[in-house]
Amino acid sequence: MAAKKEQPVDWEALLNGIFRGKTVIECGMARSVFRQGQPADSLFYIRRGKVKLTVISQQGKEAIVAILGTGEFFGEGCLAGQPLRMATAIAMTDCTLDKIDRLLMSSMLHERHDISELFVKHLLSRNIRYEADLVDQLFNSSEKRLARILLLLSHFGKESKAEAVVPTVNQDTLAQMVGTTRSRVSHFMNRFREHGFIDYDDSGLTVHSGLLNVVLRD
Repeated sequence: MAAKKEQPVDWEALLNGIFRGKTVIECGMARSVFRQGQPADSLFYIRRGKVKLTVISQQGKEAIVAILGTGEFFGEGCLAGQPLRMATAIAMTDCTLDKIDRLLMSSMLHERHDISELFVKHLLSRNIRYEADLVDQLFNSSEKRLARILLLLSHFGKESKAEAVVPTVNQDTLAQMVGTTRSRVSHFMNRFREHGFIDYDDSGLTVHSGLLNVVLRD
């Protein structure tokens, strides 16, 4: 008899059925979810919105580590014994978040194989993305790095159509992510728009699939 295929975990449905150890938080744009150095006693699931993770060095320099969206977790370092937050999490848009107690999540991961398997896949997928970001930073030009970031922010590849990027991802933020100056980002953005790769106005930014040509070309 063929083995029964396991159904993927519906995180929202699962979390909806939990009433102890979980809190639903409505977080306004630009509000911090937690700060670097605070106790790490919980993790978060993004139901709606985008969150950026930033790190500040001892010299006061700030770097954007990641921008996360709907359906992603963050703050999971607490599950590995991390006592303090290694980054600051800030809402880039109005967000709905599930705050999950560390002990509750640890219990679910130990008791439910389907949950632990999906969670590991989620972490591995994100680690692969972080590795790709590092390679991108080391070997690609500023223009290619910017193009790749815009494609990632627009969830390119998940749907066949272009998708609007968060309006609050401004050029200063993009410059931090790319590792270049705001003037260079402005230059490349104008070039992308001239070639029809992007469109932007007061309602936000739209990325078209043609931008992939910038990333793929030699």
